[in-house]
Amino acid sequence: MDWIPETGVVGRAFREGRPIYIPDVRKEPNYIAPPGHEALSELALPLFEQGDAVAVLNLERRKPFLPEEVAGLRRFAQAVSLQLSRLADLKERRILAELAEGLARAETLEEAAEGALALLVTSLGLESGTLWEVRGARMQALASHGVREASLLRVLEEGLPFGVGLAWRVYETGSPFFTAHYAEESQGVAALKALGWRTFAALPVPSQGAPRSRRVLVLGQREERPWPKAEVDLLLSACRTLGLGLERLTERARHQAVNRLFLDLLEKPLEALYPEVLEVAVRHVPGAEAGSLLVLEGGVYRSRAALGYDLEGLEGVTFGLEAQLLWYGRGKEEALRGEPRVLSAAEHPIAEIGHQTALPEVMDTAGRVREIQANLCLPIPYKGEVLAYLNLDNLHDPQAFGEDSLEAARFFAAPLAALLHESQTRKLLEEAALTDPLTGLPNRRAFEQAFLEELKRAERYGYPLSLAVLDLKGFKAVNDRLGHAVGDQALMKVAEVLEKERRKGDRPFRWGGDEFAVIFPHTPKKGAVAASLRYARAIMGLCFDGLCLGANIGLATFPEDGKTPDELLSAADTRMYQAKAQGVAVLA
Repeated sequence: MDWIPETGVVGRAFREGRPIYIPDVRKEPNYIAPPGHEALSELALPLFEQGDAVAVLNLERRKPFLPEEVAGLRRFAQAVSLQLSRLADLKERRILAELAEGLARAETLEEAAEGALALLVTSLGLESGTLWEVRGARMQALASHGVREASLLRVLEEGLPFGVGLAWRVYETGSPFFTAHYAEESQGVAALKALGWRTFAALPVPSQGAPRSRRVLVLGQREERPWPKAEVDLLLSACRTLGLGLERLTERARHQAVNRLFLDLLEKPLEALYPEVLEVAVRHVPGAEAGSLLVLEGGVYRSRAALGYDLEGLEGVTFGLEAQLLWYGRGKEEALRGEPRVLSAAEHPIAEIGHQTALPEVMDTAGRVREIQANLCLPIPYKGEVLAYLNLDNLHDPQAFGEDSLEAARFFAAPLAALLHESQTRKLLEEAALTDPLTGLPNRRAFEQAFLEELKRAERYGYPLSLAVLDLKGFKAVNDRLGHAVGDQALMKVAEVLEKERRKGDRPFRWGGDEFAVIFPHTPKKGAVAASLRYARAIMGLCFDGLCLGANIGLATFPEDGKTPDELLSAADTRMYQAKAQGVAVLA
Protein backbone atom coordinates (compact mmCIF):
# COMPACT_ATOMS: atom_id res chain seq x y z
CA MET A 1 0.00 0.00 0.00
CA ASP A 2 3.05 2.32 -0.19
CA TRP A 3 1.80 3.94 -3.43
CA ILE A 4 -1.53 5.01 -1.84
CA PRO A 5 -1.35 8.02 0.48
CA GLU A 6 -2.15 7.13 4.07
CA THR A 7 -4.28 10.25 4.42
CA GLY A 8 -6.73 9.21 1.71
CA VAL A 9 -9.88 7.20 2.35
CA VAL A 10 -8.35 3.97 1.11
CA GLY A 11 -5.12 4.59 3.03
CA ARG A 12 -7.02 5.28 6.25
CA ALA A 13 -9.16 2.15 5.86
CA PHE A 14 -6.03 0.05 5.37
CA ARG A 15 -4.07 1.71 8.17
CA GLU A 16 -6.91 1.74 10.71
CA GLY A 17 -8.25 -1.68 9.72
CA ARG A 18 -11.92 -0.60 9.56
CA PRO A 19 -14.52 0.28 6.86
CA ILE A 20 -14.77 3.97 6.03
CA TYR A 21 -17.86 5.37 4.28
CA ILE A 22 -17.95 8.92 2.95
CA PRO A 23 -21.51 9.83 1.81
CA ASP A 24 -20.40 13.13 0.28
CA VAL A 25 -16.77 13.36 -0.77
CA ARG A 26 -17.12 17.10 -1.28
CA LYS A 27 -17.11 17.44 2.50
CA GLU A 28 -14.03 15.18 2.91
CA PRO A 29 -10.82 17.25 2.99
CA ASN A 30 -8.59 14.17 2.41
CA TYR A 31 -10.54 12.83 -0.53
CA ILE A 32 -8.40 11.93 -3.54
CA ALA A 33 -10.43 12.01 -6.75
CA PRO A 34 -9.82 9.22 -9.27
CA PRO A 35 -8.56 10.56 -12.63
CA GLY A 36 -11.33 10.94 -15.23
CA HIS A 37 -14.11 9.89 -12.88
CA GLU A 38 -16.70 11.87 -10.95
CA ALA A 39 -18.00 10.46 -7.66
CA LEU A 40 -20.17 11.64 -4.83
CA SER A 41 -19.69 8.84 -2.27
CA GLU A 42 -16.86 6.42 -1.43
CA LEU A 43 -16.87 3.18 0.53
CA ALA A 44 -13.48 1.64 1.50
CA LEU A 45 -13.63 -1.90 2.93
CA PRO A 46 -10.37 -3.47 4.24
CA LEU A 47 -9.89 -7.17 3.44
CA PHE A 48 -8.17 -9.26 6.07
CA GLU A 49 -5.99 -12.35 5.96
CA GLN A 50 -5.63 -14.01 9.36
CA GLY A 51 -6.26 -10.69 11.13
CA ASP A 52 -4.02 -8.49 8.97
CA ALA A 53 -5.37 -6.00 6.43
CA VAL A 54 -3.91 -7.07 3.10
CA ALA A 55 -6.11 -5.22 0.61
CA VAL A 56 -8.91 -2.68 0.33
CA LEU A 57 -12.11 -3.05 -1.67
CA ASN A 58 -12.83 0.53 -2.73
CA LEU A 59 -16.22 1.51 -4.26
CA GLU A 60 -17.15 4.95 -5.57
CA ARG A 61 -20.29 6.18 -7.31
CA ARG A 62 -22.27 9.35 -8.12
CA LYS A 63 -24.94 8.81 -5.49
CA PRO A 64 -24.82 7.77 -1.84
CA PHE A 65 -24.89 4.10 -0.80
CA LEU A 66 -28.02 2.99 0.99
CA PRO A 67 -27.55 1.71 4.59
CA GLU A 68 -28.53 -1.81 3.55
CA GLU A 69 -26.03 -1.63 0.69
CA VAL A 70 -23.24 -0.64 3.07
CA ALA A 71 -24.22 -3.46 5.44
CA GLY A 72 -24.32 -5.99 2.61
CA LEU A 73 -20.98 -4.90 1.19
CA ARG A 74 -19.42 -5.11 4.67
CA ARG A 75 -20.69 -8.68 5.00
CA PHE A 76 -19.27 -9.41 1.55
CA ALA A 77 -15.89 -8.04 2.63
CA GLN A 78 -16.03 -10.23 5.73
CA ALA A 79 -16.79 -13.29 3.58
CA VAL A 80 -13.86 -12.46 1.30
CA SER A 81 -11.61 -12.03 4.35
CA LEU A 82 -12.64 -15.43 5.66
CA GLN A 83 -11.85 -16.96 2.31
CA LEU A 84 -8.46 -15.23 2.19
CA SER A 85 -7.68 -16.54 5.67
CA ARG A 86 -8.76 -20.04 4.67
CA LEU A 87 -6.57 -19.92 1.56
CA ALA A 88 -3.63 -18.66 3.64
CA ASP A 89 -4.19 -21.49 6.08
CA LEU A 90 -4.28 -24.04 3.25
CA LYS A 91 -1.10 -22.53 1.81
CA GLU A 92 0.62 -22.76 5.19
CA ARG A 93 -0.43 -26.40 5.60
CA ARG A 94 0.79 -27.25 2.11
CA ILE A 95 4.16 -25.58 2.64
CA LEU A 96 4.64 -27.20 6.04
CA ALA A 97 3.73 -30.62 4.62
CA GLU A 98 6.23 -30.18 1.78
CA LEU A 99 8.84 -29.00 4.27
CA ALA A 100 8.31 -32.02 6.53
CA GLU A 101 8.50 -34.40 3.57
CA GLY A 102 11.71 -32.80 2.33
CA LEU A 103 13.32 -33.01 5.76
CA ALA A 104 12.32 -36.68 6.04
CA ARG A 105 13.98 -37.45 2.69
CA ALA A 106 17.17 -35.52 3.37
CA GLU A 107 20.32 -37.48 4.15
CA THR A 108 22.43 -34.59 5.46
CA LEU A 109 22.00 -31.30 7.29
CA GLU A 110 23.14 -29.39 4.21
CA GLU A 111 20.66 -31.16 1.95
CA ALA A 112 17.81 -30.49 4.39
CA ALA A 113 18.73 -26.82 4.75
CA GLU A 114 19.02 -26.26 1.00
CA GLY A 115 15.61 -27.84 0.36
CA ALA A 116 13.93 -25.86 3.12
CA LEU A 117 15.36 -22.55 1.87
CA ALA A 118 14.35 -23.19 -1.73
CA LEU A 119 10.79 -23.99 -0.64
CA LEU A 120 10.34 -20.98 1.66
CA VAL A 121 12.00 -18.42 -0.62
CA THR A 122 9.93 -19.53 -3.60
CA SER A 123 6.64 -19.84 -1.69
CA LEU A 124 6.92 -16.34 -0.20
CA GLY A 125 8.14 -14.71 -3.40
CA LEU A 126 11.41 -13.59 -1.84
CA GLU A 127 14.85 -13.33 -3.43
CA SER A 128 17.18 -15.25 -1.14
CA GLY A 129 17.69 -16.99 2.16
CA THR A 130 20.42 -18.42 4.38
CA LEU A 131 20.36 -20.85 7.26
CA TRP A 132 23.08 -19.84 9.71
CA GLU A 133 24.58 -22.16 12.31
CA VAL A 134 26.48 -20.94 15.38
CA ARG A 135 29.95 -22.47 15.52
CA GLY A 136 31.90 -20.90 18.32
CA ALA A 137 32.75 -17.29 17.55
CA ARG A 138 31.24 -17.29 14.07
CA MET A 139 28.01 -18.13 12.36
CA GLN A 140 28.62 -20.36 9.38
CA ALA A 141 26.20 -20.76 6.48
CA LEU A 142 24.76 -24.25 6.60
CA ALA A 143 23.08 -23.54 3.26
CA SER A 144 21.91 -20.61 1.13
CA HIS A 145 19.52 -20.00 -1.77
CA GLY A 146 19.42 -17.20 -4.32
CA VAL A 147 22.67 -15.50 -3.25
CA ARG A 148 24.64 -14.44 -6.34
CA GLU A 149 26.54 -11.22 -5.59
CA ALA A 150 30.28 -11.72 -5.10
CA SER A 151 30.37 -9.64 -1.90
CA LEU A 152 27.56 -11.70 -0.35
CA LEU A 153 29.16 -14.98 -1.43
CA ARG A 154 32.29 -13.87 0.46
CA VAL A 155 30.17 -13.24 3.55
CA LEU A 156 28.74 -16.76 3.25
CA GLU A 157 32.22 -18.24 2.86
CA GLU A 158 33.76 -16.34 5.77
CA GLY A 159 30.77 -16.49 8.12
CA LEU A 160 29.45 -13.80 10.45
CA PRO A 161 31.82 -12.70 13.24
CA PHE A 162 30.43 -12.69 16.76
CA GLY A 163 27.82 -9.92 17.13
CA VAL A 164 27.65 -8.92 13.45
CA GLY A 165 24.32 -9.26 11.64
CA LEU A 166 20.66 -9.71 12.54
CA ALA A 167 21.26 -13.45 12.98
CA TRP A 168 23.41 -12.75 16.06
CA ARG A 169 20.71 -10.46 17.48
CA VAL A 170 18.18 -13.27 17.13
CA TYR A 171 20.64 -15.72 18.73
CA GLU A 172 21.18 -13.42 21.70
CA THR A 173 17.52 -12.47 22.25
CA GLY A 174 15.79 -15.66 21.13
CA SER A 175 13.14 -13.51 19.39
CA PRO A 176 12.31 -13.32 15.67
CA PHE A 177 12.99 -10.05 13.91
CA PHE A 178 11.26 -8.57 10.85
CA THR A 179 12.25 -5.38 9.08
CA ALA A 180 11.63 -3.51 5.83
CA HIS A 181 14.25 -0.87 6.71
CA TYR A 182 17.48 -2.84 6.92
CA ALA A 183 19.72 0.17 6.29
CA GLU A 184 18.67 1.60 9.66
CA GLU A 185 19.76 -1.51 11.62
CA SER A 186 22.95 -1.01 13.65
CA GLN A 187 23.88 -4.71 13.52
CA GLY A 188 23.38 -4.97 9.78
CA VAL A 189 25.96 -6.59 7.49
CA ALA A 190 27.84 -3.91 5.56
CA ALA A 191 27.78 -5.86 2.29
CA LEU A 192 23.95 -6.05 2.38
CA LYS A 193 23.59 -2.37 3.18
CA ALA A 194 25.94 -1.46 0.34
CA LEU A 195 23.73 -3.36 -2.10
CA GLY A 196 20.61 -1.61 -0.83
CA TRP A 197 18.75 -4.62 0.56
CA ARG A 198 15.76 -3.52 2.63
CA THR A 199 13.52 -6.39 3.69
CA PHE A 200 14.57 -9.22 6.02
CA ALA A 201 13.14 -11.77 8.40
CA ALA A 202 15.45 -13.49 10.91
CA LEU A 203 13.99 -16.27 13.04
CA PRO A 204 15.43 -18.70 15.61
CA VAL A 205 15.28 -22.36 14.65
CA PRO A 206 14.56 -24.18 17.95
CA SER A 207 17.32 -26.45 19.29
CA GLN A 208 16.16 -28.93 21.91
CA GLY A 209 17.90 -28.44 25.26
CA ALA A 210 19.84 -25.37 24.09
CA PRO A 211 19.89 -22.12 26.11
CA ARG A 212 19.71 -20.34 22.74
CA SER A 213 18.81 -21.44 19.24
CA ARG A 214 21.91 -22.79 17.53
CA ARG A 215 20.56 -21.95 14.06
CA VAL A 216 18.93 -18.86 12.60
CA LEU A 217 16.84 -18.65 9.42
CA VAL A 218 17.26 -15.42 7.44
CA LEU A 219 15.11 -14.55 4.40
CA GLY A 220 15.08 -11.32 2.45
CA GLN A 221 14.79 -9.24 -0.67
CA ARG A 222 16.03 -5.92 -2.00
CA GLU A 223 12.69 -4.13 -2.26
CA GLU A 224 10.74 -2.91 0.72
CA ARG A 225 7.66 -4.98 1.61
CA PRO A 226 5.51 -5.65 4.68
CA TRP A 227 5.44 -8.86 6.68
CA PRO A 228 1.77 -9.85 7.06
CA LYS A 229 0.71 -11.94 10.02
CA ALA A 230 0.04 -14.98 7.80
CA GLU A 231 3.66 -15.01 6.64
CA VAL A 232 4.95 -14.45 10.16
CA ASP A 233 2.87 -17.38 11.45
CA LEU A 234 4.00 -19.53 8.53
CA LEU A 235 7.66 -18.81 9.18
CA LEU A 236 7.33 -19.48 12.92
CA SER A 237 5.69 -22.84 12.20
CA ALA A 238 8.27 -23.60 9.50
CA CYS A 239 11.11 -22.97 11.97
CA ARG A 240 9.58 -25.38 14.49
CA THR A 241 9.28 -28.05 11.78
CA LEU A 242 12.76 -27.28 10.52
CA GLY A 243 14.17 -27.52 14.04
CA LEU A 244 12.78 -31.03 14.56
CA GLY A 245 14.08 -32.24 11.21
CA LEU A 246 17.53 -30.79 11.73
CA GLU A 247 17.80 -32.27 15.23
CA ARG A 248 17.31 -35.73 13.76
CA LEU A 249 19.99 -35.13 11.14
CA THR A 250 22.32 -33.54 13.69
CA GLU A 251 22.18 -36.65 15.86
CA ARG A 252 22.73 -38.80 12.79
CA ALA A 253 25.80 -36.75 11.79
CA ARG A 254 27.15 -37.08 15.33
CA HIS A 255 26.73 -40.87 15.24
CA GLN A 256 28.48 -41.02 11.87
CA ALA A 257 31.38 -38.94 13.17
CA VAL A 258 31.79 -41.22 16.18
CA ASN A 259 31.62 -44.32 13.97
CA ARG A 260 34.39 -42.89 11.78
CA LEU A 261 36.53 -42.40 14.87
CA PHE A 262 36.10 -46.07 15.77
CA LEU A 263 37.11 -47.07 12.23
CA ASP A 264 40.12 -44.74 12.34
CA LEU A 265 41.12 -46.39 15.60
CA LEU A 266 41.85 -49.54 13.62
CA GLU A 267 43.84 -47.81 10.89
CA LYS A 268 45.64 -44.72 12.17
CA PRO A 269 48.48 -44.23 14.64
CA LEU A 270 47.19 -43.44 18.10
CA GLU A 271 48.98 -40.10 18.38
CA ALA A 272 47.29 -38.93 15.18
CA LEU A 273 43.85 -39.74 16.60
CA TYR A 274 44.05 -37.43 19.62
CA PRO A 275 43.76 -34.20 17.59
CA GLU A 276 41.20 -35.83 15.31
CA VAL A 277 38.93 -36.71 18.25
CA LEU A 278 39.26 -33.18 19.59
CA GLU A 279 38.47 -31.56 16.24
CA VAL A 280 35.37 -33.73 15.78
CA ALA A 281 34.21 -32.95 19.32
CA VAL A 282 34.61 -29.19 18.79
CA ARG A 283 32.73 -29.49 15.50
CA HIS A 284 29.82 -31.49 16.89
CA VAL A 285 29.35 -30.18 20.43
CA PRO A 286 27.15 -27.05 20.28
CA GLY A 287 28.88 -23.97 21.65
CA ALA A 288 32.47 -25.22 21.33
CA GLU A 289 35.09 -23.24 19.44
CA ALA A 290 38.31 -24.43 21.10
CA GLY A 291 39.44 -27.29 23.31
CA SER A 292 42.13 -29.55 24.71
CA LEU A 293 42.57 -33.22 25.53
CA LEU A 294 44.49 -34.20 28.68
CA VAL A 295 45.58 -37.83 28.90
CA LEU A 296 46.69 -39.74 32.02
CA GLU A 297 50.32 -40.81 31.63
CA GLY A 298 52.56 -41.90 34.48
CA GLY A 299 50.16 -40.73 37.18
CA VAL A 300 49.72 -37.19 35.78
CA TYR A 301 47.66 -35.59 33.00
CA ARG A 302 49.42 -34.23 29.92
CA SER A 303 48.04 -32.21 27.00
CA ARG A 304 48.00 -34.45 23.95
CA ALA A 305 45.84 -32.31 21.64
CA ALA A 306 44.78 -28.67 21.54
CA LEU A 307 42.63 -26.59 19.22
CA GLY A 308 42.84 -22.83 19.61
CA TYR A 309 45.70 -23.10 22.10
CA ASP A 310 49.49 -23.44 22.07
CA LEU A 311 49.96 -27.20 22.33
CA GLU A 312 53.74 -26.90 22.41
CA GLY A 313 53.48 -24.57 25.40
CA LEU A 314 51.01 -26.87 27.16
CA GLU A 315 52.86 -30.14 26.52
CA GLY A 316 55.49 -29.31 29.12
CA VAL A 317 52.87 -28.81 31.83
CA THR A 318 51.63 -31.71 33.92
CA PHE A 319 48.41 -31.71 35.95
CA GLY A 320 48.17 -33.90 39.02
CA LEU A 321 45.05 -35.94 39.79
CA GLU A 322 43.95 -33.53 42.51
CA ALA A 323 44.61 -30.47 40.36
CA GLN A 324 42.50 -31.91 37.57
CA LEU A 325 39.69 -32.76 39.99
CA LEU A 326 39.84 -29.16 41.21
CA TRP A 327 39.35 -27.96 37.64
CA TYR A 328 36.53 -30.45 37.11
CA GLY A 329 34.95 -29.33 40.38
CA ARG A 330 32.36 -32.09 40.72
CA GLY A 331 34.15 -34.72 42.81
CA LYS A 332 35.85 -38.02 42.10
CA GLU A 333 32.68 -40.13 42.09
CA GLU A 334 31.04 -38.05 39.38
CA ALA A 335 34.27 -38.04 37.39
CA LEU A 336 34.34 -41.85 37.52
CA ARG A 337 30.77 -41.85 36.18
CA GLY A 338 31.87 -39.67 33.28
CA GLU A 339 29.48 -36.82 34.09
CA PRO A 340 30.24 -33.69 32.04
CA ARG A 341 30.03 -30.30 33.72
CA VAL A 342 29.83 -26.69 32.50
CA LEU A 343 31.55 -23.58 33.89
CA SER A 344 30.38 -20.11 32.87
CA ALA A 345 32.46 -16.97 33.41
CA ALA A 346 29.21 -15.25 34.39
CA GLU A 347 28.97 -17.54 37.44
CA HIS A 348 32.50 -18.83 38.20
CA PRO A 349 36.03 -17.30 38.19
CA ILE A 350 37.37 -19.61 35.48
CA ALA A 351 40.83 -17.98 35.37
CA GLU A 352 41.26 -18.23 39.16
CA ILE A 353 40.42 -21.94 39.09
CA GLY A 354 42.84 -22.49 36.20
CA HIS A 355 45.64 -20.70 38.07
CA GLN A 356 45.30 -23.20 40.92
CA THR A 357 46.01 -26.12 38.59
CA ALA A 358 49.22 -24.89 36.88
CA LEU A 359 51.53 -21.88 36.63
CA PRO A 360 49.41 -18.76 35.91
CA GLU A 361 51.84 -17.49 33.26
CA VAL A 362 51.46 -20.75 31.32
CA MET A 363 47.69 -20.89 31.73
CA ASP A 364 47.33 -17.25 30.64
CA THR A 365 49.53 -17.55 27.54
CA ALA A 366 49.46 -21.09 26.16
CA GLY A 367 46.13 -21.90 27.82
CA ARG A 368 44.39 -18.49 27.29
CA VAL A 369 42.44 -19.18 30.48
CA ARG A 370 41.56 -15.51 30.98
CA GLU A 371 39.75 -15.54 27.63
CA ILE A 372 37.56 -18.56 28.36
CA GLN A 373 33.93 -17.52 28.77
CA ALA A 374 32.50 -21.03 29.08
CA ASN A 375 34.07 -24.45 29.60
CA LEU A 376 32.61 -27.93 29.22
CA CYS A 377 34.73 -30.63 30.89
CA LEU A 378 34.09 -34.32 30.13
CA PRO A 379 35.92 -36.98 32.21
CA ILE A 380 36.72 -40.21 30.34
CA PRO A 381 36.60 -43.07 32.89
CA TYR A 382 37.60 -46.69 32.34
CA LYS A 383 37.77 -49.48 34.93
CA GLY A 384 38.03 -47.30 38.00
CA GLU A 385 40.25 -44.48 36.78
CA VAL A 386 39.79 -41.35 34.69
CA LEU A 387 41.96 -41.89 31.63
CA ALA A 388 41.50 -38.38 30.26
CA TYR A 389 39.62 -35.08 30.42
CA LEU A 390 38.15 -33.52 27.30
CA ASN A 391 37.85 -29.73 27.64
CA LEU A 392 35.68 -27.77 25.20
CA ASP A 393 35.68 -23.97 25.40
CA ASN A 394 33.94 -20.87 24.11
CA LEU A 395 35.95 -17.66 24.18
CA HIS A 396 33.05 -15.26 23.52
CA ASP A 397 29.76 -16.36 25.06
CA PRO A 398 29.29 -17.29 28.77
CA GLN A 399 25.99 -18.99 27.86
CA ALA A 400 27.41 -21.03 24.98
CA PHE A 401 26.80 -24.48 26.51
CA GLY A 402 23.47 -26.04 27.42
CA GLU A 403 21.87 -29.43 27.93
CA ASP A 404 22.25 -30.10 24.22
CA SER A 405 26.01 -29.55 24.60
CA LEU A 406 26.22 -31.99 27.51
CA GLU A 407 24.24 -34.59 25.59
CA ALA A 408 26.46 -34.19 22.53
CA ALA A 409 29.64 -34.39 24.62
CA ARG A 410 28.56 -37.76 26.03
CA PHE A 411 28.75 -39.17 22.49
CA PHE A 412 32.53 -38.88 22.68
CA ALA A 413 33.01 -40.67 25.99
CA ALA A 414 32.85 -44.18 24.46
CA PRO A 415 35.25 -43.65 21.53
CA LEU A 416 37.69 -41.78 23.74
CA ALA A 417 37.63 -44.50 26.38
CA ALA A 418 38.15 -47.12 23.66
CA LEU A 419 40.93 -45.07 22.11
CA LEU A 420 42.75 -44.57 25.39
CA HIS A 421 42.32 -48.19 26.49
CA GLU A 422 43.59 -49.31 23.11
CA SER A 423 46.45 -46.84 23.46
CA GLN A 424 47.44 -48.29 26.81
CA THR A 425 47.18 -51.86 25.51
CA ARG A 426 49.13 -51.06 22.37
CA LYS A 427 51.74 -49.17 24.39
CA LEU A 428 52.19 -52.16 26.68
CA LEU A 429 52.61 -54.43 23.67
CA GLU A 430 55.07 -52.01 22.09
CA GLU A 431 57.00 -51.72 25.34
CA ALA A 432 57.09 -55.52 25.60
CA ALA A 433 58.44 -55.73 22.06
CA LEU A 434 61.09 -53.13 22.89
CA THR A 435 62.00 -54.45 26.35
CA ASP A 436 64.47 -57.13 27.32
CA PRO A 437 62.37 -59.59 29.40
CA LEU A 438 65.27 -60.57 31.69
CA THR A 439 66.68 -57.20 32.73
CA GLY A 440 63.73 -54.89 32.02
CA LEU A 441 66.00 -52.59 30.04
CA PRO A 442 65.10 -51.50 26.50
CA ASN A 443 66.42 -54.00 23.95
CA ARG A 444 68.51 -53.72 20.76
CA ARG A 445 65.45 -52.81 18.66
CA ALA A 446 64.54 -50.03 21.10
CA PHE A 447 68.17 -48.83 20.97
CA GLU A 448 68.11 -48.55 17.18
CA GLN A 449 64.93 -46.45 17.28
CA ALA A 450 66.10 -44.24 20.14
CA PHE A 451 69.61 -43.70 18.74
CA LEU A 452 68.24 -42.59 15.36
CA GLU A 453 65.80 -40.16 17.05
CA GLU A 454 68.50 -38.70 19.32
CA LEU A 455 70.93 -38.34 16.42
CA LYS A 456 68.36 -36.44 14.35
CA ARG A 457 67.75 -34.07 17.27
CA ALA A 458 71.47 -33.55 17.76
CA GLU A 459 71.87 -32.73 14.05
CA ARG A 460 68.90 -30.34 14.05
CA TYR A 461 69.84 -28.39 17.19
CA GLY A 462 73.61 -28.74 17.00
CA TYR A 463 74.32 -30.34 20.37
CA PRO A 464 76.76 -33.22 21.08
CA LEU A 465 75.66 -36.82 21.46
CA SER A 466 77.78 -39.67 22.85
CA LEU A 467 77.41 -43.44 22.69
CA ALA A 468 78.93 -46.15 24.89
CA VAL A 469 79.15 -49.84 23.94
CA LEU A 470 79.80 -52.01 27.02
CA ASP A 471 81.03 -55.63 27.20
CA LEU A 472 81.15 -57.49 30.55
CA LYS A 473 84.41 -58.99 31.82
CA GLY A 474 84.22 -62.18 33.85
CA PHE A 475 80.66 -62.98 32.87
CA LYS A 476 81.56 -66.18 30.98
CA ALA A 477 83.24 -67.57 34.10
CA VAL A 478 80.19 -66.80 36.24
CA ASN A 479 77.90 -68.42 33.67
CA ASP A 480 80.08 -71.50 33.12
CA ARG A 481 81.01 -72.22 36.75
CA LEU A 482 77.90 -71.12 38.62
CA GLY A 483 75.24 -71.93 36.01
CA HIS A 484 72.82 -69.98 33.83
CA ALA A 485 70.55 -69.06 36.73
CA VAL A 486 73.38 -67.17 38.45
CA GLY A 487 74.41 -65.79 35.06
CA ASP A 488 70.91 -64.39 34.61
CA GLN A 489 71.06 -62.93 38.11
CA ALA A 490 74.36 -61.27 37.21
CA LEU A 491 72.84 -59.65 34.12
CA MET A 492 69.90 -58.35 36.17
CA LYS A 493 72.31 -56.85 38.75
CA VAL A 494 74.25 -55.11 35.96
CA ALA A 495 70.95 -53.63 34.70
CA GLU A 496 70.15 -52.44 38.23
CA VAL A 497 73.58 -50.79 38.49
CA LEU A 498 73.11 -49.01 35.15
CA GLU A 499 69.70 -47.71 36.24
CA LYS A 500 70.98 -46.67 39.65
CA GLU A 501 74.10 -44.89 38.42
CA ARG A 502 72.69 -43.24 35.33
CA ARG A 503 72.43 -39.49 35.19
CA LYS A 504 69.19 -37.75 34.23
CA GLY A 505 68.91 -38.16 30.49
CA ASP A 506 71.22 -41.20 30.13
CA ARG A 507 69.52 -44.08 28.31
CA PRO A 508 70.89 -47.60 29.00
CA PHE A 509 69.99 -50.61 26.79
CA ARG A 510 70.75 -54.34 26.74
CA TRP A 511 72.03 -55.30 23.32
CA GLY A 512 71.99 -59.01 23.97
CA GLY A 513 74.20 -61.61 25.66
CA ASP A 514 76.59 -59.73 27.96
CA GLU A 515 76.65 -56.54 25.88
CA PHE A 516 74.99 -53.26 26.88
CA ALA A 517 74.85 -49.76 25.42
CA VAL A 518 74.20 -46.29 26.79
CA ILE A 519 73.14 -43.15 24.89
CA PHE A 520 74.25 -39.82 26.36
CA PRO A 521 72.15 -36.95 24.86
CA HIS A 522 73.60 -33.40 25.13
CA THR A 523 76.91 -34.92 26.31
CA PRO A 524 80.37 -34.26 24.85
CA LYS A 525 83.13 -36.87 25.04
CA LYS A 526 84.57 -35.65 28.35
CA GLY A 527 81.23 -36.00 30.14
CA ALA A 528 80.57 -39.41 28.55
CA VAL A 529 84.01 -40.68 29.72
CA ALA A 530 83.26 -39.60 33.29
CA ALA A 531 79.84 -41.25 33.26
CA SER A 532 81.24 -44.44 31.71
CA LEU A 533 83.97 -44.71 34.37
CA ARG A 534 81.30 -44.43 37.04
CA TYR A 535 79.37 -47.30 35.40
CA ALA A 536 82.55 -49.40 35.13
CA ARG A 537 83.45 -48.89 38.82
CA ALA A 538 79.91 -49.85 39.91
CA ILE A 539 79.98 -53.03 37.82
CA MET A 540 83.35 -53.99 39.33
CA GLY A 541 81.59 -54.16 42.70
CA LEU A 542 79.37 -57.01 41.53
CA CYS A 543 80.68 -60.41 42.74
CA PHE A 544 79.11 -63.89 42.78
CA ASP A 545 80.71 -66.61 44.93
CA GLY A 546 84.08 -64.92 44.56
CA LEU A 547 83.77 -64.29 40.85
CA CYS A 548 83.63 -60.53 40.12
CA LEU A 549 82.56 -58.72 37.02
CA GLY A 550 84.16 -55.85 35.14
CA ALA A 551 83.49 -53.88 31.97
CA ASN A 552 85.22 -52.75 28.80
CA ILE A 553 83.56 -49.67 27.32
CA GLY A 554 84.10 -48.06 23.91
CA LEU A 555 82.93 -44.48 23.33
CA ALA A 556 82.04 -42.45 20.23
CA THR A 557 80.77 -38.87 20.05
CA PHE A 558 78.81 -36.95 17.42
CA PRO A 559 79.97 -35.17 15.36
CA GLU A 560 83.73 -35.71 15.71
CA ASP A 561 83.63 -39.55 15.52
CA GLY A 562 80.93 -39.80 12.88
CA LYS A 563 77.66 -38.36 11.65
CA THR A 564 75.64 -41.49 10.89
CA PRO A 565 74.43 -44.30 13.18
CA ASP A 566 76.70 -46.81 11.42
CA GLU A 567 79.79 -44.61 11.72
CA LEU A 568 79.24 -43.95 15.42
CA LEU A 569 78.40 -47.56 16.23
CA SER A 570 81.46 -48.79 14.36
CA ALA A 571 83.70 -46.33 16.20
CA ALA A 572 82.30 -47.25 19.63
CA ASP A 573 82.43 -50.99 18.91
CA THR A 574 86.03 -50.81 17.68
CA ARG A 575 87.11 -48.91 20.81
CA MET A 576 85.34 -51.43 23.04
CA TYR A 577 87.43 -54.25 21.52
CA GLN A 578 90.55 -52.10 21.83
CA ALA A 579 89.75 -51.45 25.52
CA LYS A 580 89.39 -55.19 26.04
CA ALA A 581 92.72 -55.86 24.29
CA GLN A 582 94.49 -53.13 26.29
CA GLY A 583 92.88 -54.13 29.60
CA VAL A 584 91.34 -50.70 30.26
CA ALA A 585 87.83 -49.90 31.39
CA VAL A 586 87.03 -47.03 29.03
CA LEU A 587 88.52 -46.04 25.70
CA ALA A 588 87.44 -42.95 23.80
